[in-house]
Order: sequence, then C-alpha cells, then structure tokens
Amino acid sequence: MKAIVIKTRNKNEHKFLSDLLKKLGISSGIISEEEMEDLAFSRMMKDTDRTKRVSKESVMKKLKA
Repeated sequence: MKAIVIKTRNKNEHKFLSDLLKKLGISSGIISEEEMEDLAFSRMMKDTDRTKRVSKESVMKKLKA
C-alpha cells in the first residue's frame, strides 16, 4: 500500500481535508515537521549509491561544510 503526504497551509485546509477523507472512508493521520524531514532523509538514504566506500574524514569534512 502507498501513502500520500499532503502539507496544508492552515487549519482550515487541514480541517477540510480531514473531514473529506473521513467522509470518503479513507484513513488519515498527522505527522510533524520533524517526522516529514525524517521521511525525506530516509528516502535519500534508500536512494543512495552504496557501491562506493568513503573515508570517515571525507564524511566529517562534508558535514562541517
């Protein structure tokens, strides 16, 4: 099963979409900004090329930049 993430701009949009989904019998949930960032980060990790190896120093240099 797949999911759709919709970011509403305000409380009115959120309420409208929540009510609509409820009327359509579609389950929904709320995730925080931090959880959205975690999802994006995990997707980036999943799509990363894992065939190459990189030194710890190289990683630390990139993180500090």
